[in-house]
Amino acid sequence: MFPIRYIDPVYRPPSEADSLILPVTDGCSWNRCTFCEMYTAPQKKFRARDEAETLEAIRACGEHSGGEVRRVFLADGDALVLPTRRLLAILAAIRSHLPAVHRISSYCLPRNLRKKSVAELQELADAGLKLVYVGAESGDDEVLARVSKGETFETTREALLKLGEAGITRSVMILNGLGGLGLWQQHADNSARLLNATQPEYLATLVVSFPHGEERLRAGFPGWEPLSPHELFVEMERFLAGLALTRTVFRSDHASNWLVLKGTLGADQERLLAQVRAAVTRPETVSLRPAWARGL
Repeated sequence: MFPIRYIDPVYRPPSEADSLILPVTDGCSWNRCTFCEMYTAPQKKFRARDEAETLEAIRACGEHSGGEVRRVFLADGDALVLPTRRLLAILAAIRSHLPAVHRISSYCLPRNLRKKSVAELQELADAGLKLVYVGAESGDDEVLARVSKGETFETTREALLKLGEAGITRSVMILNGLGGLGLWQQHADNSARLLNATQPEYLATLVVSFPHGEERLRAGFPGWEPLSPHELFVEMERFLAGLALTRTVFRSDHASNWLVLKGTLGADQERLLAQVRAAVTRPETVSLRPAWARGL
């Protein structure tokens, strides 16, 4: 038997496809975002995993396949909610039992870092935590409030700057279309403003989607209407045009995206804008992902 106890469904970023997924919590400690269905199943109710169970799982993984593991992703939704002491113990166990690991990563909610100092985050970085994925979703306070994100432009900015100061690589996610038809312009503008203020190493955009329906979002966001593919491209054009990034790796290639975009900002900004503008004005000339391929 594989020595890790998983509770389905298990989520991880696309770039962690080859990583060992190590649950250190179950679910998400916030779990109120009305656009997110990842941790709403009853078996995913939030709790911290027992520390002894986690450390034993790491030891057993070392015996099972220690020499083959190169990357570890700490699951579920927000591993950094754990106390720094416990995280350091987990990182030390990974170093001891999985010596070939060269990158440890996790999701991170900005709220996870409010009680963690830069010095604590530097300890975690020195112990092996190299990369965190921050679901900013939007830089607009009105959009964030309407979707019950529990964050603001300022709390997200502070968290991203704190991580950067500690030397932890930041991968930020923005949801294309989250503001709907009513707030798309301020969503695009203030999301770009957030990225400009923090200069993360990685940026990804996903298209907001609701496999199980939009009822939860509409309850707190009356009048929300989704953007058509054309309107999503117009929003993306405005967002990209507002960015002033210097060396951020940009990806818009998640399964939810109609238009696949890849490049480095700002070196490739004009090329990326040209691709998006072609999708806006000459969609017949652009290769789009077919609707059937956008299943999540």
